[in-house]
Formats: sequence, C-alpha cells, structure tokens
Amino acid sequence: MSPNSKRLVYFETWMDPAAERILRAEPDIELVRLAFGDPVEGNRQAMRLAHGYQILPRTELREPFFGDARLIERCPRLLAISATGAGYDMIETDACTAAGILVVNQSGTNSEAVAQHALAMMLALTKQLVQSDRAMRRTSQLDRNLYTGRELTRRTVGVVGLGNIGRRVAELCRGLFAMRVVAYDPYLSPAECRARGAEPVGLDELLGQADFVTLHCPRTAETMGMIGGHEFRQMKPTAYFITTARGGITDEAALCEALAAGRIAGAGVDVFLEEPTPADHPLTRFENVVLSPHIAGMTDEARYNMAVGAAEQWIMILRGERPPRLCNPEVWPRYGERYERIMGVKVKS
Repeated sequence: MSPNSKRLVYFETWMDPAAERILRAEPDIELVRLAFGDPVEGNRQAMRLAHGYQILPRTELREPFFGDARLIERCPRLLAISATGAGYDMIETDACTAAGILVVNQSGTNSEAVAQHALAMMLALTKQLVQSDRAMRRTSQLDRNLYTGRELTRRTVGVVGLGNIGRRVAELCRGLFAMRVVAYDPYLSPAECRARGAEPVGLDELLGQADFVTLHCPRTAETMGMIGGHEFRQMKPTAYFITTARGGITDEAALCEALAAGRIAGAGVDVFLEEPTPADHPLTRFENVVLSPHIAGMTDEARYNMAVGAAEQWIMILRGERPPRLCNPEVWPRYGERYERIMGVKVKS
C-alpha cells in the first residue's frame, strides 16, 4: 500500500463487485470494508481515518452511519460521500457543504431501469394484469369482461421531474405509444423542457390533463409532501398515478383517500415513507394498486452501471479532479482548500 494512500470506506457490499475490482487496482486507494455486525467504536475509528465514504441506500443503512452532521463531526479527514444511486436523501447535503465535503450520486446510471419500471406499472395497471392474476388464483369461474384493459396509445402522460429518468420516460412514451408528454420541472426553462421532448406546464395543469402522472423528482425539503389531497383532486378520475421517485414526496394517506373515493383509477407505487414497508400498509387493500419494494432501479445492468460509475467517480475525486455528478457544486472552493490541506496537493480544476 502506498504511504500516501487514500482511504475509502464502505459497509457490507457494493451493488456489484465490479466496483471493488476497479478500486483495488488503484495502488494509492485503500479500500476498507466495514460490517454493521462489528463493534460500533471500531467502525467509528475507521470512519475517522477515511477520506471517502461510499454510503448505502437508506433502507440498508444503520445508525450512527447516516451522512449527517454528527457523522461529519467525527470524520475530520472526510472529503466526500457518495450515494449508491441517484437518490441522496440519506446525506445531509447542507451539513456537508458547510464542512467542505463533496456529495456525489450516480444519477443517470439507473435511469433506463427506473424508466422501464414506470412504464411497466402503466401497462400493468391499464391491462389489469395484477388484478386478473390474483383472480385466476382464487377461482376458475371468471368473467373476463371484468378485466377489459385500456391502451396507452395516444394518451397523455404527465412527467413530474424531467431529469435523466423523466426524460427517458418521455422518450419511451412518445416512441412506443405515440403519447403526448407534458412535464413540470421548475428548474428547467420552457425551451429545455421542449428539447427533452415534453410540453412545459404548471403542476395543476399537468394533473388536470394527464392520463398518467409519473413522479421522477428528488426528495428534498421542497418536494416533501408535494403530492397530497389537493393534487389528487386535480387529477381525472380515469387517470393513474405512478411514483418511482422517493417515499415522502407523496402523502400516502391522501393517496389512499383518493383511491377509496374513486378520484383516480389506480396507482403504481415503488417507494414509501417507511422502508421496508409493513405488509399491512393501507395501500395493500386496493385491488387497483400495483406495489413493488423500491426495486425500480434494481436490474443487473443498473447495479453494474451504478457500481462502475461510483468507482470511476471515486478515482477522480481522490485524484483531486472535479467529479461529474456533484450534487453540491457550491462547495468546490471550500473543498479545494480542505483537499490541499489534507492531501498536500491542489485540486486539478
């Protein structure tokens, strides 16, 4: 191991072993695996010496190793925290920025998987695939007319959040089913929305027009509880609601109320405020709801892409290069000062 080794810690395992192969080939990176079953103080000591922390998804993470202010205070050498996928709500970004620590994610590496999952939920709901499957397991005396489906062709899909995933959803819906795409993304100009294949509209306008509303925005202080009772009342009673974004963006009680009142036709939900999600969650009571346990981004291909993307980004960070998926770019000047003080060399950009 190089005397100037850069210590990168992670808990348990990576999404794909490709990350470990890539990083262990770097002579100046010391890759340190920690385990939650080991003594907490030993893990804390390893974190105190770390330059980098590859953090697990929220559902797999344990206290006291969330990327919060308390952890940051205990890690004076920490330069960066990297999320497994696109979501980084398990990291207190403001606290990292104040401390001069980079926050990076793997945005774009699982966009194909999540976009296809959203589309699969649209198809499953409109074709009543889950309902008919359940019914066939209960009885052979079915009236198949009760399971008549609807087609996606030339319907309107409303995309909330037109980033890597939302843009791919828009592309698939237009290309496969000639769907009209409207989008709400307050961080994009109307011209940029159109360049990404969608008509820019306000949120209420989107909700009122769409046959499918699909969420693809990050969970932030701004988006927490963004979709609630008011928003569901704006939707058409024939419309479907899909979320593969993050739990907490949707008010789950309000969604249950909308379903019970027949205000919407059904829902596809992959993310929940509480994960792992209880088996008796209120949404499990509805036949016109398709549920999955936060697996939209979990394909073999996406896991590989996320792992390789993270490993390659870590190599850049530890070399002093600006990473491509920096979530708090305003930290860069402060980070540069810390990097030089800790590593003894200046950042490269």
